[in-house]
Amino acid sequence: MRRPALRVPRRGRPCAAVLAGAGLAVAAGGFLAVAGTDAGVPDGRVNTVRAAAGATVVEPGARQEAPALAGDDLDGKPVALAGFRGQVVVLNVWGSWCGPCRAEADDLERLSRQTRDEGVRFIGINTRDRDRTAARAFVRAHGLGFPSLHDPTGELLLRFPPALLNPQAIPSTLVIDRRGRIAVGIGGAVTEEQLRPLLSRVVAEES
Repeated sequence: MRRPALRVPRRGRPCAAVLAGAGLAVAAGGFLAVAGTDAGVPDGRVNTVRAAAGATVVEPGARQEAPALAGDDLDGKPVALAGFRGQVVVLNVWGSWCGPCRAEADDLERLSRQTRDEGVRFIGINTRDRDRTAARAFVRAHGLGFPSLHDPTGELLLRFPPALLNPQAIPSTLVIDRRGRIAVGIGGAVTEEQLRPLLSRVVAEES
C-alpha cells in the first residue's frame, strides 16, 4: 500500500517539519517526525533510532488520549482498549486483502511474544473485511496470538486524530502509553527492527 506523506497541521496546532534527506526533524508543540533513522528528542537529548518512514513520536506532555475502543474480536469475543490501561499497547490496523499487512504480520507476532513480559500488549483493528472468514484465515496463516477488533466499515479508525492515524493508510500502527495516550504513530508497514526501538522508548517511561 502507498504510504501517505506526512502532513504538517495548520498554524496553531502541534506540528513537526521533517528535514528532507537528513533523517532529522524539527519538533514544535511536542510532535517529533522521524524520517528514516535519526530522531532528535524534545528535551535536548539525541537518540539514534532506526524507525519506520512516516513515524511520528509525541513527547509525553503533548500526547492525546486514545479514543474509546470496544467491540467484538474476530471470534465474537468482547475486547476493549480500556481493559489494557497500565500496559503499553501496540495497536495495528490491518486487512486480509492488504499485501503490506501480510509482509509485517510475522514480525508483529514475534515482537508481541518477545515483549509480553515487559508489559506490552498488541491489539489489531481488522478493517474493510466484511467477511470475518478471510480475516480469520489471515490470523491462522500468520499465527497471530493477539486479538483484533472487527471494524469492516472503518468507523473505529475515524475516532483517531488523522495526523497520527490516516484512515486511508493501511497498515498503520500506534503505540499507546500506560496512561492510555498516543505516543507513536506509524503510517505504512513496519518491521520488528523499526518498531522495537520506538516501543522500547515508551516502555522505559515512568507510568
